[in-house]
Amino acid sequence: MMRVLGMISGTSHDGIDVAVVEFDEHDGALTGRVLHEASTPYAPELRERLIAALPPAATTLAEICELDTLIGQAFADAAVAASDATGGVDAVTSHGQTVYHWVDGGHALGTLQIGQPAWIAEALGVPVVSDVRIRDIVAGGHGAPLVSFLDELLLRGRAGVSAALNLGGISNMTVVADGSVVAYDIGPANALVDAVVVDGALNALGYDEDGRIAADGGVDEELLAALLDDPYYALPAPKSTGKEHFHLAYVRAAEARIGRSLEVADLVRTLTELTVRTVARDVRAAGIGFLAVSGGGCRNPLILDGLRAALPGVEVVLADELGAPADSKEAIAFALIGWCTLHGVAATVPGGTGAEGPRILGTITPGAGPLVLPPPLEGGLRSLVLGTGR
Repeated sequence: MMRVLGMISGTSHDGIDVAVVEFDEHDGALTGRVLHEASTPYAPELRERLIAALPPAATTLAEICELDTLIGQAFADAAVAASDATGGVDAVTSHGQTVYHWVDGGHALGTLQIGQPAWIAEALGVPVVSDVRIRDIVAGGHGAPLVSFLDELLLRGRAGVSAALNLGGISNMTVVADGSVVAYDIGPANALVDAVVVDGALNALGYDEDGRIAADGGVDEELLAALLDDPYYALPAPKSTGKEHFHLAYVRAAEARIGRSLEVADLVRTLTELTVRTVARDVRAAGIGFLAVSGGGCRNPLILDGLRAALPGVEVVLADELGAPADSKEAIAFALIGWCTLHGVAATVPGGTGAEGPRILGTITPGAGPLVLPPPLEGGLRSLVLGTGR
């Protein structure tokens, strides 16, 4: 058995999600028990510095160096808390914080995650797997969505067309049908709403909690049409995007194209509807019959109820029904990726990222002693079953 702590701060840039998973493998069949899950908000001043450094803003190498250290220390603190809560872990996978995802001409060329993993290794004394996206990009993939590896295992064997949808800053979806897998970033989930909420200081959380702001507004169909006209949506899958494309200036430019600015509640409602329309359109186009939803956006009733209303023939459930708690599924995915890396197992699905083949992901920072790896698992994983509780 191996107990792995998975950690990520996603494209909402609001804090650190963690999950401790105890894995047990027999003949390629893997079971995982989720022992602990938590979310730790960034300190307000750290989040402000991070947002101020993100594209399209200009920044300096000095600021990136300092943020790399400060975020690494924040991850280390969260790791210690999670380890203490479960009586210790054997390894950590830290996704860190994405600050730039370089896509040009429909191809991912590079990606940068910060949050120095040595702080975690020093604090816990166990190996840390990090920098997990770049190997897939070098192999011709998008380095995203890496959660497609977990999704495929959880959806494997289902009849018909099934999918897993994650609603973070960016919405991404894994579609599984008859053994084939396609995964990609659909577009913005919470990214544009968060940008407007932060810019207007509409609440201290930096997002539209429970869709309350949007609930007071109405959808502006003219602005929505301008937003839906983005060429990104017409690109074939697999594809990836991020906040370097979908940010506050993007929203203001769309308002400028229609020649007016919206009242804030109407703007937030329209941006929320953008998520519903783009996701529902792709779900219908793929003929999906079962959709498991996770990420912060699934807690927004305007999004979840909107998807159910727009998809009357689709069974829309939370990812909990697959054994992966909806609020921590990405952290669980990175715990799984770390387990795979340490066991010599490729943790990508080529159809999920567009890479030329599966790859073992990440860089390993040793813990307190010599780095001793388990024997490689020959043949990869046949199955995965997740559950919760000790």
